[in-house]
Amino acid sequence: MAAHAATYAVGREKVREYAYATGETDARCLDLDAAREAGFDDLLAPPMFAAVYCSPAIGPAILDPDVGIDFARMVHGAQRFEWHAPVVAGDEITTEAAHESTDERGGLKFFVFTTRSTNQDGELVCEGTWTNIVR
Repeated sequence: MAAHAATYAVGREKVREYAYATGETDARCLDLDAAREAGFDDLLAPPMFAAVYCSPAIGPAILDPDVGIDFARMVHGAQRFEWHAPVVAGDEITTEAAHESTDERGGLKFFVFTTRSTNQDGELVCEGTWTNIVR
């Protein structure tokens, strides 16, 4: 299967909006002065902001017709992330997504995808495993 890649420019207001929407209270995610006092160049993205910067790559991977997911019967199965370098506003995150496997168990099909995200300096920021189940 083909790999899918996309680059996402992390904006300061997107970080704040995400933090507010998810109830994040860490001042480093909301207040520029607090982030800079903590040693960051700009607002720190909450860890699960990974779902935002991975979306432009993982979406097309899941929708790839060669993968063959029946979306009418699909449910979200699991999602796992491993975080590395912090992500801050101003970063450009490139995510590569790939379909890793399809397995059948108990009449269900399990579609597993992986993502690998790096910043503009080539530093690894996040690795993800995404599982979708088709009933």
